[in-house]
Amino acid sequence: MSRYYYSSEISKFLVETTESILGTLVQASDFAVTNEDRDAWLGQIDILKRELKQISGTVIFEFNIPRLGQRIDNVIITGNTIFVIEFKVGLEHFSKSALNQVWDYALDLKHFHEPSHSSRLIPILICTGAKPVSDTPAADFHSDQLSSPISLSQTQIGQTISRLSNSSTHQFSEAKIWQNGRYLPTPTIIEAAKALYSGHNVEEISRSGADETNLSSTSSRLEEIIKDCSEKSRKAICFVTGVPGAGKTLVGLDIATKHFDPESDLYSVFLSGNGPLVRVLTEALAQDKAAEGKRKGKKITLSTARSEVKAFIQNVHHFRDDGLHSEQAPPEHVALFDEAQRAWNTEKTADFMKRKRNLPDFKMSEPEFLISCMDRHKDWAVIVCLVGGGQEIHTGEAGISSWIEARNRSFPHWDLYVSPNLTDSEYLHKEATPLEAAGTAAKPEKSLHLNVSMRSFRAKSVSKFVKHLLDVDIEQAKDTFEEILPDYPLVITRDLHKAKSWLRENARGNERFGVVVSSQAARLKPQAIDIRPDIDPVHWFLKDQEDVRSSYYLEDVATEFHIQGLELDWACLTWDGDFRKTNDGWSNWSFKGSKWQRILKAERQLYQKNAYRVLMTRARQGMIITVPEGNKDDPTRLPDFYDPTFEYLQSLGLPSI
Repeated sequence: MSRYYYSSEISKFLVETTESILGTLVQASDFAVTNEDRDAWLGQIDILKRELKQISGTVIFEFNIPRLGQRIDNVIITGNTIFVIEFKVGLEHFSKSALNQVWDYALDLKHFHEPSHSSRLIPILICTGAKPVSDTPAADFHSDQLSSPISLSQTQIGQTISRLSNSSTHQFSEAKIWQNGRYLPTPTIIEAAKALYSGHNVEEISRSGADETNLSSTSSRLEEIIKDCSEKSRKAICFVTGVPGAGKTLVGLDIATKHFDPESDLYSVFLSGNGPLVRVLTEALAQDKAAEGKRKGKKITLSTARSEVKAFIQNVHHFRDDGLHSEQAPPEHVALFDEAQRAWNTEKTADFMKRKRNLPDFKMSEPEFLISCMDRHKDWAVIVCLVGGGQEIHTGEAGISSWIEARNRSFPHWDLYVSPNLTDSEYLHKEATPLEAAGTAAKPEKSLHLNVSMRSFRAKSVSKFVKHLLDVDIEQAKDTFEEILPDYPLVITRDLHKAKSWLRENARGNERFGVVVSSQAARLKPQAIDIRPDIDPVHWFLKDQEDVRSSYYLEDVATEFHIQGLELDWACLTWDGDFRKTNDGWSNWSFKGSKWQRILKAERQLYQKNAYRVLMTRARQGMIITVPEGNKDDPTRLPDFYDPTFEYLQSLGLPSI
């Protein structure tokens, strides 16, 4: 896919005919050009020909931002300043949403477009129907040389660019370097799903480096295994591991979106037991599909779009129930299970089947039953298990060993392709006996482990720091914190109001922020935080800054169950007395009735630790941790429940505000 539709030195652009420029734009377009598109381009060409007469530099039309699934109307390069321009044809007023849109474009370039890291970027919103702004617009630069957006009428473009560009010298070759420079994005899972569903390749929306396993390499290797099984009538289970935020879900979505046509020989389905993730992704893709249809002049209802999306993104429990109702093989030959370690063990599955499905004699774990469904195919089948380390957060989750045990016991004819890291303690909590028992059937594949978090793109070691923090590995935590601090703001406070202000001050454009807490955080009510009402994750993650139900309002909070698999740009973790630092490590508590009760069962202690691991690895750009001061007159919120935790975090180097 082309990086842009049109690029030229401004001097040549000024003398080229409008028809020639328009022809280049139409020919380069990926979609059928509507009359609205044509009129918008003609308006931009006319305005820029008039306004750029005194400017030396380069003009670009429709610069591609695949992470956002959009294109920048225009980029003007002059001197060492990059002007990112969004036109709103005919509009008279500068809306906040439009300003945030152009700010998002500039932020994307600053974060992910290599030549823009050291460039001055100025986003500009132009409403062609607006009257000239009375005050002379000034650039308000942040520390990273990115300005807040500027609002202009169409007659102020030339003078503003001339005044704000800090050099009149320009080399077209330098512009070539900029526009063809490496683009290394790290999309949110929602952005990635939209981009993949609309036809982008995983290479376009993922970064790679010398020290990382490229997502495209993992995806390509899985494709090879799938094709090999198809051609040789084999069956295989693949285990893909990765640190939190490494892109395991993205790998699964990449394969699913390539083969979601039921007529395809490699027809695939993406399955997840994570209800909020499935709901949010389904709604985001459906809304995007309906909006894209409207833009192209096709009427696609939201309900129709939802039905199409649900064909390849499904709740794993619905897939399981379909297998109960029919003994036929599922239509898909490839099943991709996200967070496979969270599948239910035999006890929980049997209990559910007895109570909810009237099957008192059901004796299989969820992994064993799901494999049995795919084994109904007479020729070939592939199961891809996407495995998160330390992500089990609920009673009855079987862990990855249950999949291997089921294969060894009931399906020895299935091959195993395993990440070399599968034997690490965070994946196989028990001894690696099930994997050893599989013998030569377990084929290690280096490309099936993703070793670097993409979520915290500012600092790759955030997940490592969180692991050391939770393991009370103090020296390692201090060393890792020093690695992440320059690029990843991570601070602590005792004041939730300060924390909320910190979020608002740091977030720019539509960068999403919100408050997250443990599902056991029952004594934060004095902080106006109540975990009992169940939020709607679709509203919390997808609604905009003007919607009271969105995360932006900082009124509703998300727990580990709402946010696992999803992410925020900026997060506030409010830490309650359920997980307390002690001299010996951590103590685990649950609030029952009117008092805290110790959690003594090792399994539940692990789930609680993992809950905080999930909460602390959700933020892409920065995080603030609020540890309340407690109240000596309230026996359920004594300062002793909170002070040691705050002091521990402070001892690791986290600055206090």
